[in-house]
Formats: sequence, C-alpha cells, structure tokens
Amino acid sequence: MTTLRVTIDAFSGRPNPVFELSARESRTALSLLKPSGRLEKGATGLPPAPTLGYRGLVIEQLGTPVSSLPRTMRYVHGMVFGPRVPFRVADEALEDFICGNTGPLRALGLGRGFPVLLRREIERSSGARTHWPWDRKHRSLQHPRCTCAPHYEPAWWNDGAQRQLHNNCYNYAANYRTDSFGVVPGGGQPGAASGAMYTQFTCASVRLAAVADGLVARLKVGNRCPKDGHLVALVIAPNWDFHWYRKDRNAFWSHKPDHMQATNVDNSNALIADPRNADRGPYTQFCTFMVVMHGHVKIK
Repeated sequence: MTTLRVTIDAFSGRPNPVFELSARESRTALSLLKPSGRLEKGATGLPPAPTLGYRGLVIEQLGTPVSSLPRTMRYVHGMVFGPRVPFRVADEALEDFICGNTGPLRALGLGRGFPVLLRREIERSSGARTHWPWDRKHRSLQHPRCTCAPHYEPAWWNDGAQRQLHNNCYNYAANYRTDSFGVVPGGGQPGAASGAMYTQFTCASVRLAAVADGLVARLKVGNRCPKDGHLVALVIAPNWDFHWYRKDRNAFWSHKPDHMQATNVDNSNALIADPRNADRGPYTQFCTFMVVMHGHVKIK
C-alpha cells in the first residue's frame, strides 16, 4: 500500500506544514498525479527558484512506491519535478484537493482562515513575473561597500544538506548557523532562545522577539550601512509568516527562504538594492531595519 507525505513549501521563517494522507486520500492524490505528457523541450527536473511564498507541494511516497512516479517529487501548478524528466499532469486539481477548505490541510489546525490565505498565495505564484537579474539597470548601480557586513557567499549555505536544510531566513540574515530549524522546537525562531518568542505574525511581535535575541532596533538607520555590525530587514506576510533579508558587504541584499538556497535576487529575479522596493511576493508589509551586532546575538 502506498501512502503520501505532503509538505506545503510556502514559508520562510516558520516551519512548513507537513502531514500524511490517509490511504483513501493517497489514492485520490495519486490519480491526480497521472501524467498527460512531457514538458516543453529544455525543461529540467530542478526545483523552482528560491522565491518567497508558495513554491509547491513536496510529495513523498511511503511504503511501496508507484513505479511510474518518483519516490519524492515536487508538484507546482500542474507540473511534477523529480529525478526523472518532469511532466504535466492530466488533471490539475491536486492543489485544490490538498489545500482547499475541505481538504486534508484542515486537520492541521492552522486556523480557519489559512486555506483561504494559501489559495490566494497559490494563485499569486501561478501568475508571478520573472526578469533577468543582470539587466542593464542593475549593472549600472554603484553602491558603497558595507565593510562590517558578511560577504555574499551562497555556496557555503547552499550545501544541499545540513546548513541549507536546517537554517532559515533568520539564521541567514543574522549570519548565525544553528542547524536547528525543523529539528528542535523553536529552532530558527525569533525570541525562542531568550524565552520571548513571537506570538503573532505582526511587525511588533516579531521585532520584539528579535530584540530579545540581541538584535538592535534602529528605526532611523534606513538603508545605510551601520558603522558596526550589519543591517537586516524584517518583512511580514500578514497572518502568514515572517521573512528576513540581510545587507551584504557589496551593499546589495540577499536572503534565504526557509530550507531553500540563499539568493541575491527577489521574486522578479532582480538584484535587491533596497528590500522596501523589492518584489517580495506575499510578504507585503515592510516592518523595519535592524542591526546585528556581531557576537551579541543568540538564536536557538
């Protein structure tokens, strides 16, 4: 018998929802994963770029797998990505089945409004625009360097294993590796190390939790490099999640959505000169800039 474990890959700061389907639900889901044909020429089995917001459903086959499907696959807007050549499905109703008001998601107890928020985010991501990151506008930008900030070294974080999978946007922004995200309760969560974890997905709640961890709220610093430490920025997807950016030594910003790879572009694939003006997907509320004083921050 084959059952399925589903991860809704949508958050950046908080852990993604994970749940197992019943045998009956698994049979329905597998029927919705039947391929209709291959993707257009040039498609690859690589996962989507590390954007903010909904990135698809990660589906794992438990027990004896269906041989025509990968054991682990990513489903995004009617497309399945995995070790084999990706394909389109014949019936694109899987996201509705899993994430709808009456779907298996309801058993997670994430609140009555969560399926509505998720549905909106799935719709938004299906129509998201992309641009080339190295267009003339961004090549011409000249910024003073931030001498105390971390270097942008994505390869160190993007190891595909311990560092990448178990450190989230908060770890990355603070440049503080814990390998605890998704491993221990409160791992990578603002305020957890100090016993003052946020209670709501609001600017005030997450900012105060970060202050308890040692981050410094400097509301007037703006997008300028601080003399000591390095600059980070907090944004909120209302009632959904939080996300953090950091300003690197080259004076551009970078970030790491959840367990995805660190990147220096926004949801439109453009370099980030100022997170206030970046394409942040569902993280529509810019909260504040803060300063990480090196050696004075503690993250669980």
